[in-house]
Amino acid sequence: MTLRLGDTVPDFTQNSTEGEISFYDWAGDSWVVLFSHPKDFTPVCTTELGQVAHLKPEFDKRNVKVLALSVDDVDSHNGWVGDIEETQGAKLNYPILADPDRKVSDLYDMIHPNANNTLTVRSVFIIDPNRKLRLTFTYPASTGRNFDELLRVIDSLQLTDHHSVATPANWKDGDDCVVVPSIQDPEELKQKFPKGYTVVKPYLRMTPQPNK
Repeated sequence: MTLRLGDTVPDFTQNSTEGEISFYDWAGDSWVVLFSHPKDFTPVCTTELGQVAHLKPEFDKRNVKVLALSVDDVDSHNGWVGDIEETQGAKLNYPILADPDRKVSDLYDMIHPNANNTLTVRSVFIIDPNRKLRLTFTYPASTGRNFDELLRVIDSLQLTDHHSVATPANWKDGDDCVVVPSIQDPEELKQKFPKGYTVVKPYLRMTPQPNK
């Protein structure tokens, strides 16, 4: 199936390095980053899994659970975990799904035949607590992911879910935000943006980040 932004992501039950995972139950009321890998014992993926282990406290602060996937089985994953911890200097602190039957890969459209007809592409799914797909990235197998960018996007999604703003190009947590165009009433503007706002153009109004 093809997942689009705003779709409810499918549930699944699959084995992992931390035992059987029923996805909806495991996710609970957290956000989730699900990211796939072409296969075990691949060099770029080894660095990625180590980097996510280093960054896990940052994901935890944002109420985000991380879940990796590779098409090999748990025994293979467990052997790979030793290499990851040895080479990347980080203990693996989140599960890796086993997907030898390609069940999850097919559910989430992770196999792109024109790239490789058996291996998952390097996909990322950010899923909110309502099980809605909020963002996807798909990288070629040769390009490692930027997990600082994932944290930046999560900051933006969580901010804009609760405040009437959008985030401009290259925005980082703490930077000024864009007032959404749908708010025009002066009293509503005053109520929602007590720090004020700057009119650059009638359609482009900047305000300090509301939750800072």
